[in-house]
Order: sequence, then C-alpha cells, then structure tokens
Amino acid sequence: MADSIAQVLVRSGKLSAERLARAQQEQERSGRPLPEMLVRLGYCVETDIQRAFAESLGLLILDGSDRPEPEALALISAELAQKHMIVPVRRENGHVVVALSDPMNLTALDDVRLATGLHVQPAYADREIIERYITDAYAGTEDGDGDIEVIQEEGDNVAELQRLAREALVVRLVNNIFREAVRGRASDIHIEAFEDRAQVRYRIDGVLQEQMPPPQRLMPAIVSRVKILADLDIAERRLPQDGRIKTHIMGKEIDIRVSTLPTLHGEAVVMRLLDQSNIQLSLEDIGFTELQLKVYEKSINRPYGMVLVTGPTGSGKTTTLYASLRRIFTPEKKIITVEDPVEYQMSGVNQMQVRERIGLTFGRGLRAIVRQDPDIIMVGEIRDKETMEIAVHAALTGHLLLSTLHTNDAAGAVSRLIDMGLEPFLAASSLECVMAQRLARRVCPECREEQEPPHEMMLIMEKELGYAPPSKQLRGVGCSNCRFTGFAGRLGLFEILPVSEAVRELILKEQSAGQIKAVAVNEGMTTLRQDGWRKILQGQTTIEEVIRVSTEDD
Repeated sequence: MADSIAQVLVRSGKLSAERLARAQQEQERSGRPLPEMLVRLGYCVETDIQRAFAESLGLLILDGSDRPEPEALALISAELAQKHMIVPVRRENGHVVVALSDPMNLTALDDVRLATGLHVQPAYADREIIERYITDAYAGTEDGDGDIEVIQEEGDNVAELQRLAREALVVRLVNNIFREAVRGRASDIHIEAFEDRAQVRYRIDGVLQEQMPPPQRLMPAIVSRVKILADLDIAERRLPQDGRIKTHIMGKEIDIRVSTLPTLHGEAVVMRLLDQSNIQLSLEDIGFTELQLKVYEKSINRPYGMVLVTGPTGSGKTTTLYASLRRIFTPEKKIITVEDPVEYQMSGVNQMQVRERIGLTFGRGLRAIVRQDPDIIMVGEIRDKETMEIAVHAALTGHLLLSTLHTNDAAGAVSRLIDMGLEPFLAASSLECVMAQRLARRVCPECREEQEPPHEMMLIMEKELGYAPPSKQLRGVGCSNCRFTGFAGRLGLFEILPVSEAVRELILKEQSAGQIKAVAVNEGMTTLRQDGWRKILQGQTTIEEVIRVSTEDD
C-alpha cells in the first residue's frame, strides 16, 4: 500500500524521486511507516498523503466545485456529519456517495450505512472542503434544516442572540477554535469581522497565523457564544468589554482572558490563553545559558535591592519573573506579588490583583504589601511615579523587589527611571541588576537539518560578528510538529546588566544609556544581539529570527 502511495506522490509531482529514496532509507533505519516518515521529514503534508492514499484506492476525488445534493444531505443529521467530518454529496442507484478526508474512517462509513440503510460509496475531499460543506449545509440547526439568522447591527434581540449562541454548530465551532489553539500552542486567538469575510488567527510563537475562517454569517453568534462563556453583556456591542473564561482543554487547565472591541463590521475578539503548566518553566527552560544563569542568580539571591526585567509587550517578562520566584522560593521566605492581572497561580505565594475600579492600584497595593513583612516582592509592572517610588523605598529598606519595565535595552531602564522622576542617587543605591530580553522562535527539533541560510542574512551576521559564520546552519524544513513553519516553541535572548560600582558612578553622574551600555559591555556584558548570534551558532534559532526581534548594536 505504501509503495502505491509513493508512486502516486511521485507521479503527481508532490514528491521527487530523490526525496523518496531518502525517506525510504530513513524508514529502514527507524522502522516507521513510509507515509509517516514523509510527513516527519517535511517532504509532504498529511493532506498529500491522504489524497494519494485515496487515489491509490481508486476513490472519487472531490475538489469542492460540486455542491452536495439537498436530497443526500437530508439523509444524515448535522450531529453525525460533524462527529465524523463526513458529508453525503449525492444519492444514486441505491447507494449514497459520501465525502470524507480520511479514507480509512470505517466507523464513519458504518454509521452512515446504519443511519441511511443504503450502501456507502466513499469519496475523498480535503478537510477544508468538508468543513465548508458542513457549515454551508447544516448551519443554524441540529437537524440540517434552516439557516442561522444574520444579526443586524442595531436593535439586537438579546433572547435571539442567546439562542443562536447555544446552537449546536456554534458551540462546536467555538470549542474547536479553542481546541485547535491549544493543540497549536497558541498564546492568543484573534477573531475579526470584515466587510466581506470573517477571520480567525492564532498567535503561535509570537507570529500570527491565519486559520480556516468560519462562515461570515455565523460571526455574531460566535462572538455572542464567547461573551456568554466570559460572562459579558451580549447585548452591549458599542463598548469594549473584558472578561475571563476558566476551563480545561485537552487535559490542560487554561485561563482565557477575553477582550472585545467594536469595529466597523462587528466586534473583534482577542483571547489570551494562559496555560497554567507554563508556570513550571525553569530559567534553563526559557533559554538561560550556564553563564547567564550564574550572573542572574547572584542578583535574585541578594537579600535586598531591585531587579528589573525589561522588554516590549509579549517578550516573556512575566514568565521570567515567575521562573525567578520559583528558583528563590523557600518556606522560610514570605513572597507577595501585586499584578494586573494575576496570570499564574503559585502555591505558597501571596498574590494580589490590581482592581483600579475600586481604587486598588499598583501603588496602593504595594504600599499595603510593605506592611505585610515580606522578604520578596514582585510588582507586575512599574507604570507610574508613585509605584516606582514605593518600589525603590522597599528595595532600600531590606526587601528584594522584582519588577518589569518597558525599555528597549537594559541600560535604557536607568534613563527611564530618571525620566519618571527618580533621583539618580536613589537609582544607583536601589538597582542591583537590569535584564533586557526578547523571545525568538526555536528551530523545530523534529525537522531541523543543516542548510545554507540566504546570502544576505549571512552577510549581516558576518558584518556584526566580525568573522565569517559557518556556511551551513540548523534550520527547520517544516513538518506536522511545527505546523510546517520550521519553528516549535521560543527561547529567550538576554542582556544582563549587573549594577557594578563603575555603573553606579555613571548613574550618579547622570550619564547616557549609551555610556552605561559601553561600560557594561567592557565589563563583560553580552548584548541581546550577541546572545542571538551565539544561539544561532548553537543551532537553537535562525538569523532571520534574531534580526526580527532585536536591533543592531551601536
């Protein structure tokens, strides 16, 4: 069977003879089936294998241009179609032709035979075509009759919105959006409405990737379903709303932060997925090298002082702070955090959530924390002068304080604090360490192989390194594990600036961030860009990724 699939793939131009030979060698070495090996090596996608398998069986191949006949659709329920991703397309001569994307799904074929009492003739169609058939044919009801009413912009009937949001098809669509996001390791889900289409995108490893969109007419019902789950007002479509969904998906406890935004063609929804298992990440897991860990641990193990982690939104600062707390936590130390919001729950740590609506700001919360006799304080972010002043006071009076700040590099954090109104002598006295970080995508371990990077990328790296890098580097070719992107997961790039005596002198003299950085580099600090080049040479990421997330050193 595998040989006939391979022959079909070669004949159709999906697979070269050379790649087939290489895959067969790997098959003999690993003992895995040839189709699986073709996908693992990135030579074919699963759709290619399924289509070739169907062709080798002599099945009818549907390209989506034919529409299912209403008489055929009426033979099975929407529930059965959705359960097996199978659609009857026509009835002829005592049998029914059904489209499915998995030709070996014998259970589905048996269920259709039992439901219809007819002989079943399988036909192949890509999964996207099956999904389109199902949503077009069965939208709106559980038995396949009728359509979901399009929601009007004004004068919405709340009861109707609630009914639509609880339709079986809408519930399954939203559940599937969540499930696929978790399966794909997405950090965010974006659901957006435009004039002529709906759009669903997942942010995976920091990059948005477009997914199979739902039918545009179902958008109001999908948004209403999400709002019901997040306990939001489904009748309010003119104002932004924020909510939260706590659920278990695929055996994981997921906290989903929901934000809705009214736009010209309907509400846009963005959902941040917080996987509670991420709190288990260690400093090594997020990309610290042995030397970086040694320098950073020296700072977070001090009895007092301020340690800042800087970087833009989405650069992993909060994850680093949690990993830091895990590293230094002991039953003998009292740790209190003030966050907005509390993203992960830590056993043994007192966590406070900012609630600005009732006056519980970072500053007010931090002022109360200091009176709770803590040893270590974590402040989610230093946003204003009040929070900064209380944090500095805490660091100077015997507390270790960890927090984040939005600056481009480590040295820039000093200038930022002074710009916010902090006296230079207080900055010099309180700061122990500043660390800037970025997140770069990791090369997929399943499909990485040595390749020659683009020539222009090599020239940039050579110019900044000062010598020619290896002509071949590890790069992902794309496989099912990485969704054919060549990347799976992310790692941190770090720039750690310990506040030495020389740096303190520069802070007291109000020297520029550039001068502070120059002295720190002279004392051995590795910049973000240099750390990126190092991790390319270690085979962990690529030149394009380092350039994407960092800027050239001055």
